[in-house]
Amino acid sequence: MLQLTGITKSYGERLALDDVSFAVKPGRLTGFVGGNGAGKTTTMRIVLGVLGRDGGSIALDGAALATGDRRRFGYMPEERGLYPKMKVHEHITYLARLHGFSKSDASARAKALLEKLGLGERLADNVETLSLGNQQRAQIAAALVHDPEVLILDEPFSGLDPLAVDVVAGVLHERAKSGAAVLFSSHQLDVVERLCDDLVIIAGGRIRAAGSRDELRAQHSSRRFELVSRVDAGWLRDDPGVKVLEFDGGYALFDADSDEVAQRVLRRAVELGDVASFAPQHPSLAQIFKEVIQ
Repeated sequence: MLQLTGITKSYGERLALDDVSFAVKPGRLTGFVGGNGAGKTTTMRIVLGVLGRDGGSIALDGAALATGDRRRFGYMPEERGLYPKMKVHEHITYLARLHGFSKSDASARAKALLEKLGLGERLADNVETLSLGNQQRAQIAAALVHDPEVLILDEPFSGLDPLAVDVVAGVLHERAKSGAAVLFSSHQLDVVERLCDDLVIIAGGRIRAAGSRDELRAQHSSRRFELVSRVDAGWLRDDPGVKVLEFDGGYALFDADSDEVAQRVLRRAVELGDVASFAPQHPSLAQIFKEVIQ
């Protein structure tokens, strides 16, 4: 497990990171979200040792992170850093060789990974001839080719179409299932919500929320319910403990003042006619994000 505790970083008088603490657990995908300038990239670069920190600590599997430990990391920066004149397969093979794999093993690993990422037909193409989306896939391969125990990806889904997102997501899930701890940032909240097991939300250099996706939904869930009935639900508008948000015949989305009010509504709906469904509505990641950064 990668554990950050009390990380601080300043640029002159500007405090870029303020007491940043969270964990990236093995076997899980952790989504790291925040607006531009929130501190995501700064945090990642500190973990990688690219930037120094002013305070706090970083531990890997319970021990202080040492320089040599970072050989166990895979990193994909937001900026593309591949050599444009190298052929795709040659490039990824070269990076595997730098991690100590033999020539044949490095070549085989690179080929298998590139094929898994949908670049099997582009192995002999120069990197610069690839589309931006395919360059992104190649960059992800560069971060993965040595089977890192910790994977840190800065905006890995940027520039990818929906099919490519699914391909990359499948590869990342596979790595997590093998035991890797995966941290990835993204502005695409719908993608993060769909893929991640855990969430970390940062704003203004401070962690505003962190935990499993289900835990955060429960913590930030209001008493919002959806009622689908075979009779008109207009009577809800006259209930003093209910605020109707959406209404269409037998469909209603509403907030209840208390759990008792919600149960009262359910009993009344059953009395009045057939109830097709009655269920609490959990907030989306976008709703949680807006709530915690305000």
